[in-house]
Amino acid sequence: MTLIAQITDLHLRPKGLACYRVSDTNMFAERAIKALLAFSPKIDAVVVTGDLTDRSDPREYAVARDLLSRFDVPVLLMPGNHDSSSGMRREMKDFPGICDSDTDKIHYLKMIGDVALIALDSHMPGSPQGQIGAEQLSWLDKTLQETDAPTMIALHHPPALSGIVHMDKMGLRDSRELEGVLSRHDHVERILCGHIHRPIIASFANKIMTLAPSTGHQVQLDLSEDGPAMFNFEPPAFFAHYHTRETGLVTHMAYIESYPGPYHFFADPGVTWPGDEA
Repeated sequence: MTLIAQITDLHLRPKGLACYRVSDTNMFAERAIKALLAFSPKIDAVVVTGDLTDRSDPREYAVARDLLSRFDVPVLLMPGNHDSSSGMRREMKDFPGICDSDTDKIHYLKMIGDVALIALDSHMPGSPQGQIGAEQLSWLDKTLQETDAPTMIALHHPPALSGIVHMDKMGLRDSRELEGVLSRHDHVERILCGHIHRPIIASFANKIMTLAPSTGHQVQLDLSEDGPAMFNFEPPAFFAHYHTRETGLVTHMAYIESYPGPYHFFADPGVTWPGDEA
């Protein structure tokens, strides 16, 4: 069994500062880390699909190092539009894969149990949009040709549209080029993304694409064409990607906060279910 946790869009701030003045993202991230550390069975790796920081501030990366160094399993990072590739390479250089590539883009392959995780860099300097770029796409195609393990592709910007218009305008510019690469490789089982701050499932390149919710605030679900850019405090959550040879890749959403329960499924004494009389 391989169990991979995915968190995304932490938007960490310098200590004492809130995100957008009202979202205590550092507190939310602290709770997420505690939930992951307490998760049973033990997680094999943690994937953070971008927007680790809110402004790529060295003080924010310092908060990230303190939080993420609490894990004794690999923590796999990639930049989002709020991060920067150069800032992440400089400030998070001790994390796996960050310094593996010799280009401006951070990309790498890591095996986690029986699963291959390929991290891509969709950060585009000076823009909230994403772009992978021809050089990274060429590397991806070559890397996929060299492995036949069940593979997960992880990047910040989702390549498929969500229907939340103001977020789709900040999408991945070269999604068609990515589709051309991924459609050639049947062993790619999942595309992991963040960016939209909502749990979303879609199809892309004949693969399943899953977008994890943020550990902090969530984007308001508004599918109208002129919906404004707003956020709320729906319950934060993370994804648990579970893989065995029998099940293939299965994704579960787990809430970070605690709720009443669990309770046993016991009926009241003397109560029979419909059909039990027979």
